[in-house]
Amino acid sequence: MKEISMHILDIAMNSIKAGASLLEIEITDSEKDNLVKIAIKDNGAGMSEETLKKVTDPFFTTRTTRKVGLGLPMLKGSCERCNGKLEIDSQLGVGTTVLCWFERNNIDRAPMGNMGDTIMTIINSMENCELIYTHGTDRGNFVLNTEEIKNMLDCSSLNDGEVLLWIKDFINENISELSIN
Repeated sequence: MKEISMHILDIAMNSIKAGASLLEIEITDSEKDNLVKIAIKDNGAGMSEETLKKVTDPFFTTRTTRKVGLGLPMLKGSCERCNGKLEIDSQLGVGTTVLCWFERNNIDRAPMGNMGDTIMTIINSMENCELIYTHGTDRGNFVLNTEEIKNMLDCSSLNDGEVLLWIKDFINENISELSIN
């Protein structure tokens, strides 16, 4: 994938399909530490130990509509090309945590991509799930919590087009203010 945000979208969609009611995405972009770190945690169905051992094999998938699963294997390769690593922890009935990091200044590191678009797409795909998105840099942190937004707007869903566009712009503006470059 050409942008890290697409990896995040892929993992988030897997979390939603796994029945998560809470999805947490945390990005740390530190020039000082020369590190981009991403943690994606859900309380979905989780994976068995057997599945967890195979999940980074591109020829393994739990889907019945195809014979390959490229999302996590591609993310693993992207991390490793940038002197980083991918770790996955999962328990059946508890949930899954995907943690990955990249050397920030590595020439092979893909750009972050448009996180506003990515988070907007994730929110639009959620029905019975809340999202906490945290984006931090050396300049500070930004947090978006869908439950808090629903409470402020006094609504049960954020799937209104105008609300989604506002969320996208809100995220992009706040990330821009935290931007290192």
